[in-house]
Amino acid sequence: MIRTCLCITVLTFLVLNAVASLAAGSGYFGSTIQQGQEQTLEVKIDNFSFLPATLTVAAGTTVTWINRDDIPHTVVSSDDPRAFKSKALDTDDRFSFTFTKAGTYSYFCSIHPKMTGKVVVQ
Repeated sequence: MIRTCLCITVLTFLVLNAVASLAAGSGYFGSTIQQGQEQTLEVKIDNFSFLPATLTVAAGTTVTWINRDDIPHTVVSSDDPRAFKSKALDTDDRFSFTFTKAGTYSYFCSIHPKMTGKVVVQ
């Protein structure tokens, strides 16, 4: 009986730990990258939205926007001068930018200016 309870407790811990690790790395709840990790993260453009709307990354991270919508969109930095600006992205087109400096980078779709997003670089 004690052995069964111990096995169930250990298995529960392992499953919960695995689920938490997957959720943290999926980008579904927004993403945070530990310093020293360089990687590429994706922002999906769909239904007139950037998903996730806010992304927190480490300096050196490349962010790739992918248009999953039926109509063209752009990804344009709100900064002056512009830190980045994509061409019009058709369905399944991609645009990537590597964030090298810490700061908050707001952006929008120049075709649909109410579409906004933000990348926070730590």
